[in-house]
Amino acid sequence: MERKKLLIHVCCAPCLIAPLKHLQAEDKFDIRGFWFNPNIHPYQENSRRLDTLKEYAEKIELKLIIKDEYELEEFLRQVAFREGDRCRICYHSRLRYAAIVAAKGGFDYFTTTLLYSKFQKHDLIREIGEACGKEQGVKFLYRDFREYWKEGIELSKEEEMYRQQYCGCIYSEKERYLPALKRKE
Repeated sequence: MERKKLLIHVCCAPCLIAPLKHLQAEDKFDIRGFWFNPNIHPYQENSRRLDTLKEYAEKIELKLIIKDEYELEEFLRQVAFREGDRCRICYHSRLRYAAIVAAKGGFDYFTTTLLYSKFQKHDLIREIGEACGKEQGVKFLYRDFREYWKEGIELSKEEEMYRQQYCGCIYSEKERYLPALKRKE
């Protein structure tokens, strides 16, 4: 059986580790990672996540495509005055670009590690991924990776990976670190 080419958009190495393990175990895919995350703030956080991914990818010999321009201003322009819809905008930005890269690279499928997090809007990710795939002529591989949540945490701890405490955007950082009482004011 010929293995299909799969591009997996990676938000961070800890979210990649368990889904990648299970996708590789299927032995159906030739997998390449893709980094594009213009939402991550501050710059040091972005760099730390990317460095962690590069180290892990090198260790396991996973090839990566990296779009490393720090485009925070563009993300903020898209989200300004639409903060309540920021996840939709963010998912669309990343998945659309992943679909473009997958189509241009001759991939059969693309997917995302965003489907691993129990904190992300899973149905919305699927909807956007499928729409972007249709627009670009490449299939979106939907998998509910949340079942591997605890396994991924343990594996990333065993690897001594840097593990961030928020999704990446400035808004999620605020929600994570601002005391609950201050948020209600």
